[in-house]
Amino acid sequence: MASSESDSPTRSPQLRKDVITNRWVIFSPARAKRPSDFKSKSPANPNPNPNNHQCPFCIGHEHQCAPEIFRLPPHDPDWKIRALDGVGFHDVVIESPVHSVQLGDLSPLEIGQVILAYKIRIQQIASCESIKYVQVFKNHGASAGASMSHSHSQMLALPIVPPAVSTRVESMKEYFNQTGKCGICEVNGQDLLVDASTHFLSVVPYAATFPFEIWIIPRDHSPHFHEINDEKALDLGGLLKLMLRKLSLQLDNPPFNLMIQTSPLQINVSDTSHSHWFLQIVPQLTGVGGFEIGSGCYINFVFPEDAAKVLREVNVPE
Repeated sequence: MASSESDSPTRSPQLRKDVITNRWVIFSPARAKRPSDFKSKSPANPNPNPNNHQCPFCIGHEHQCAPEIFRLPPHDPDWKIRALDGVGFHDVVIESPVHSVQLGDLSPLEIGQVILAYKIRIQQIASCESIKYVQVFKNHGASAGASMSHSHSQMLALPIVPPAVSTRVESMKEYFNQTGKCGICEVNGQDLLVDASTHFLSVVPYAATFPFEIWIIPRDHSPHFHEINDEKALDLGGLLKLMLRKLSLQLDNPPFNLMIQTSPLQINVSDTSHSHWFLQIVPQLTGVGGFEIGSGCYINFVFPEDAAKVLREVNVPE
């Protein structure tokens, strides 16, 4: 693993392999720009008006939305979280009744309740035998794919295991067969660590595909996200809030994608020893070009050790 050099513009390019995703990444640091200088240049969120009376996700506009699956607290007109039914098993989770409040603005408890809402819905969906995988994701900002500025996330249930998920599971299995260890459990280098809580670690992965990409990893080996309990959900809520605040302060509130990378619902028992879920945050700071699309390899201009150091040093006000 490369040694840590603070904001160094003179690192030699490196080629690293991510043993979790089976992806090669070229690290070619931009000499004219230090990691601490990266800022988002993306446009503001879609429909940014904080008093958007036309927003169907705001409290009081429930009749404008798709059918409701559940709300928290149940049956309460002053709800905090709502889950809406899209087409099939495509759900929208409205994270707050207030239009101007973003996920990172919520308290750790409130973010923990959003996480538990994902869990509840996955457990409901898992009873359908035709569903093989549930992808939880959040798009924040127009250039990250968000079409509504009211903070929300989505859940898409599939009758197949997506190719990227199959590749991840097989890659982790190959690593386990070679080493006898879980590749995610092995991610604990101090140079890559951003912060930690009782039950989770936040790191910049060794072969991060994107600048300032963050993984939040359960300390205890766990193949399925929806097995999380209330205590761990609250703990995750606190660490996730901290990571979102650090990214916002350091990168000027960048658009980002958040994904829960979990195991297929019907994974073989023998595969649970190497499959380990994690939460992935990808700030949208650079575009994907022809080289990446054509080769499947990616170019990252910020070494993970440098990104982790910069994020560690971000001071988040109380």
